[in-house]
Amino acid sequence: MAETLRLEVVTPSRRVLESRASEVRVPGVLGELGVLPGHTPLLTSLGTGEVSWIDGDTTGRLVVQGGFAEIQPDTVTVLASIAETVDEIDVETARTTLAEAQEKLKTVDADDFDEVDNLVRLAEARISAAAGGGA
Repeated sequence: MAETLRLEVVTPSRRVLESRASEVRVPGVLGELGVLPGHTPLLTSLGTGEVSWIDGDTTGRLVVQGGFAEIQPDTVTVLASIAETVDEIDVETARTTLAEAQEKLKTVDADDFDEVDNLVRLAEARISAAAGGGA
C-alpha cells in the first residue's frame, strides 16, 4: 500500500493543484470525507467547502464548489466547478458577499433559496480557508 496519495484538483478551465498528501479531506454533499492511502475506490458528488491535505509538516487548503471527487487507493482526483487556492481568495469581497447573501436569506422565496444558500456556503468557505481553516 502506498504511503501517500496523489492529489489533483481541476476545473473545466485549469489544473488548480497537483500534490502529494498523506491525508486528504473533501466536502462531499453529505458531509466531509477523509481519505488515507489505501482507501476503497469511491466516486462522490462535491458540496461547497474546503479541500484540505497534509503533506509532511505542511497543511494545504483550497475552496471548491460543485463537481465530483474520484478516490482510488493511491489517488484523489477532484473535478470541481469552482476551485480557488488561498492566494486567489479576496477575503473582503467574500465578507461582503456573505453579508449580502445572509440578508437575502431572510426574504428569499423557495425557488431561489438554494442559490442564495450556496453563496453563503462559498463565502464562508473562502473566509475559513483564508484564515487557515479556523474562521
